[in-house]
Amino acid sequence: MKTICLTLGLLLLLAACCVSAMPQALRNTAPGRCCFKFYNGNLPLNRVSHITMTDPSCQNKAFIVQSIRGKQICFSQTSQWAQDVYKIHNVEGSAQQP
Repeated sequence: MKTICLTLGLLLLLAACCVSAMPQALRNTAPGRCCFKFYNGNLPLNRVSHITMTDPSCQNKAFIVQSIRGKQICFSQTSQWAQDVYKIHNVEGSAQQP
């Protein structure tokens, strides 16, 4: 009887440790911002505040454009407009750094 109680106690302790470790593990493996729908049009360049690429672990490779009003819009990675804006913003950003 003592063996069964000890075994159950150890299993409960192990389960408690695993449950508290799971959220941390999931937080570290979850991808960053991903896109699932894409905007097909273009924005005026003076309306673009920032542009980034989606996380490499995202299923759809894309650009996330942030407007000057703070709205985030997804563009497909194949969008020529988004590629050009990304290049422009990266050149400007690297030129401003010392």
